[in-house]
Amino acid sequence: MLIESMKRWTIDRPDENSVQQLMKELNIPSMHAKILASRGITDPVAAKAFLYMDETSMHDPYLLHDMDIAVSMIQKKIETNEKIAIFGDYDADGVTSISVLKTALERLGADVFFAIPDRFLHGYGPNKELFLELYEQGASLIITVDNGISGIDEVAYAKSLGMDVIVTDHHEMGEVLPAADAIIHPRHPEGSYPFEELAGVGVAFKLACALLEDVPLDLLEFVAIGTVADLVPLRDENRYFVKEGLRRLRLSHRPGIRALIGVSSTVQSELTEDTIGFTMGPRLNAAGRLGDASPAVDLLTTDDAATASMLAEELDGLNKERQAIVKMITEEADQMITTLYGENIPHVLVIAGEGWNAGVVGIVASRLTDKYYRPSIVLSIDPETGMAKGSARSIAGFDLFGELSKNAQLLPHFGGHQMAAGLSLAINDIDQLRDNLIRQAEEVLTDDMLIPELLIDVPLAIDEIDVSVLESLELLRPFGMAFDKPTFMIEEVKAESIRKIGASKNHLKLTLADLSNSLDTIGFGIGHLADQLTPDVKFSVIGDLQVNEWNGHKKPQLLLKDIRTDEWQLFDLRGMREPMRWLPIIPEKKTAFIAFREASVHHFQTMLKGIAIHLAEPGLIPNADHIVLLDMPHSKGQLEQLVGQMNPKRVYAHFYVPDSMYFDGLPDRSQFGWFYSFLKNRGSFDAGTHSAQLAKHKGWKVETVQFMSQVFSELGFVKMENGLVSMIETAAKRDLSEAPTYQRRVQQMELEQQLLYAPYIELKRLLSSARSEAVDREETGVWI
Repeated sequence: MLIESMKRWTIDRPDENSVQQLMKELNIPSMHAKILASRGITDPVAAKAFLYMDETSMHDPYLLHDMDIAVSMIQKKIETNEKIAIFGDYDADGVTSISVLKTALERLGADVFFAIPDRFLHGYGPNKELFLELYEQGASLIITVDNGISGIDEVAYAKSLGMDVIVTDHHEMGEVLPAADAIIHPRHPEGSYPFEELAGVGVAFKLACALLEDVPLDLLEFVAIGTVADLVPLRDENRYFVKEGLRRLRLSHRPGIRALIGVSSTVQSELTEDTIGFTMGPRLNAAGRLGDASPAVDLLTTDDAATASMLAEELDGLNKERQAIVKMITEEADQMITTLYGENIPHVLVIAGEGWNAGVVGIVASRLTDKYYRPSIVLSIDPETGMAKGSARSIAGFDLFGELSKNAQLLPHFGGHQMAAGLSLAINDIDQLRDNLIRQAEEVLTDDMLIPELLIDVPLAIDEIDVSVLESLELLRPFGMAFDKPTFMIEEVKAESIRKIGASKNHLKLTLADLSNSLDTIGFGIGHLADQLTPDVKFSVIGDLQVNEWNGHKKPQLLLKDIRTDEWQLFDLRGMREPMRWLPIIPEKKTAFIAFREASVHHFQTMLKGIAIHLAEPGLIPNADHIVLLDMPHSKGQLEQLVGQMNPKRVYAHFYVPDSMYFDGLPDRSQFGWFYSFLKNRGSFDAGTHSAQLAKHKGWKVETVQFMSQVFSELGFVKMENGLVSMIETAAKRDLSEAPTYQRRVQQMELEQQLLYAPYIELKRLLSSARSEAVDREETGVWI
């Protein structure tokens, strides 16, 4: 790879026959057909059902196990005016679940209130202390949302107090279930619900549908937020929930939704699943990460605009505080990694800090995994208890839960799945856990697996991309889990222009082109790649396509994620005589600076202090991916031999010449003839004294007089002694080209023409030939 991609590209091309069939049957663009086919949706009938969902896409809520029992119990509580407590979770799925069920129960006239555990005081899930508080507040029924399936002891405790308990949850079920009055779960072993991947808010919504004996479509605003934020698969019902929910969010008049959108600096009519994931969800999560999550529920359910505005500002402030905490902890963790490991990053990172906020360490672990592409565990140390608590994130190929299970003796509490986990352990055991996990990872993770993989599934040509096609992608949205946002690839294209943009010139802008089309491409934070690309090279790019609007004019644009080329590149430095002008673009690593002449070595050692200059002789040049040709070779063959043997990925051609002869040319035969006649008539000429005077008289350079004198001397026409040029009357007739000085001048001029003054494309063709021949030729070690 001559420009190496930042990630490991895995290209999964959709079946072309399926693409053509989808295009024909559904009358959709090739881009849309490729996205569907690459995600396994190849049958036109199934694809149509997927694209055009409506209310009929939802399943009967009574297919959920115990739904009838739960509805009957809740109705009786409402009829007898008994208090109902909703017990939720502190994340976005949890607070939207509470909002859905609370709204539905209030519409039925229920006496309902809610409670959420404090992450720091109570931890996740059912809690006996809180259940006792609910009992003391008069609750006769607890309905858990987005939690409860693992609360065996806690549910039993609530029952012992005389309360009824309904569990609604979607998390993994254990072998033993709590002894609740009803358990509503899409994967209940005794159930037959056709879709198992509902979020917690989806389960709460199904209960709301059953209670209201109707589909409360307005509540899909909450369902969409919780479903996207909880990263459940966007297939089946979930897809409809989010698609219809987004449509309604764009039109919503709910004070809480409008206030939340306002502080998120988002245009309401342009809301997407990304808006939820990156702006709305984090603000709803922020309260629970730092303390009490109740304001998030209050915001979503209030009918008062002033209250909504106040609560939204509060959540926005908490989110900014959360961001600052994450930034601080991430920077501290980064500094620890640099201090401990430098560039030798181990297979697993286990980083611990005293007083780190346990509510955000999962975000920090994600940041470290993204940056270093290593499984990462970030722990908050509490010296008073002697314990550390934290979160972990993994990479493909390292089963985090499985590998932690091998260290169960060190972990009083841990849980999770292959890619994420939570854990706690004694501070004294952190080092042992780190050593164990690094050793375990070294056994299962290869070097290739430590390079992030990028799945590319939608290859496109530039002529498949236009504004109308990109705008019509709304038909395929929402993208998310199990229906990933496409990663587009454009292969083997050239750039009409390559430049750095931005105040600090740290962004890259390309204009990609094929025969008749072009595409603007922006790469944020990778402006340095402009120095690694040449316009003649074909390369492949991957990224995200969007519509860029400027002054009312719309154009398609690719947001660049990665780039690579398999072609070698020639960088032309011939017009940049001062090294300080071109030195910044030379790679610092795997680069050899080469001079063909001893004088050039000394010349550039003075100018390029601290950089090793290598003479172009066998055994003196180190292995390198890139070479800088500082001066002119003695011959074209010498250059070809060097390039052929090194086979570099990049060649930086400077070709310094202290005294170029190309534009001086050769004296013509009339000049030689006149000078010969001049010498013959005079018999002798003091070149040391009178060369300048003669040159001025003839309009020549002094060097021309000296050159012709040397040629005549080598041919035996004259004798030169102490600057005096004397004719030899008996000299035989010979051709000028027989003189070595004349031959060297001709060769030097031809070499300069071929290397120093040739067009870029001709120079590259010459060097390409040398590289190609090297592939099939054994290295001889012979230098011309």
